[in-house]
Amino acid sequence: MLAIKEVFHADYVTLQLSGEIDASNSVLLDEAIKQALNGNHERILIDATALTYISSAGLGVFMSYLEVFEEKNIHFALYGLTPTVFQVFQILGLDQLLTITGSAEEALQTS
Repeated sequence: MLAIKEVFHADYVTLQLSGEIDASNSVLLDEAIKQALNGNHERILIDATALTYISSAGLGVFMSYLEVFEEKNIHFALYGLTPTVFQVFQILGLDQLLTITGSAEEALQTS
């Protein structure tokens, strides 16, 4: 089960994820990111503090937007990953392609 809550700020949006991202619900993440992009936000943050699991399908959603973020000059960062979830990103080398920080404050400072 995946829950996504959008929190809007002055110049950015935070997507708060909780639960698990797998092949059956990764489309929800995809749709949430699309909506954030359509909102013309300069920054999109992913709060993963309550994310307990991510499959390759979930990782693929993030990867599919890398070019879009770059083309539209959107700062995208994830923060608060648990050690288990972060390890999945590390194993696949995605920690080198995505901005991953420990907190929202750090994520905002990387922009």
